[in-house]
Amino acid sequence: MPTTPDYKLKMEIKTMILDTLGITDVPIETIEDDKPLFGGGNALTLDSVDAIEIIMAIQRIYGIRITDQHIAREVVRSIDSIALFIADNRENKAI
Repeated sequence: MPTTPDYKLKMEIKTMILDTLGITDVPIETIEDDKPLFGGGNALTLDSVDAIEIIMAIQRIYGIRITDQHIAREVVRSIDSIALFIADNRENKAI
C-alpha cells in the first residue's frame, strides 16, 4: 500500500535540494510541492546536472538506489514525486 508523504518529509527534501545544490537565494517556502522542478514553473530553475546531484543525494541520504534512468527522471519531477518515491521505497532499497 502506498504511503502518503508528510509535510516533514517534503521540507526535508527541499532542504536537501537547497543544500546539495548550494542554493542560497531561494526561500524554502517558495518551492511548491506539485510544480515541476525542471523547465520553469517553480522557484527553482534546475538543469540535468542538478538532477544527477539530486538523485545521488537521495541515494546517499535515504539509502535507496535508483538504477533505472527512466525511473530517476520520474522521481525528480517534483517535490511530491520525490517524497512519494522515498515514502514508498524506504523498505525496498534497490529500484
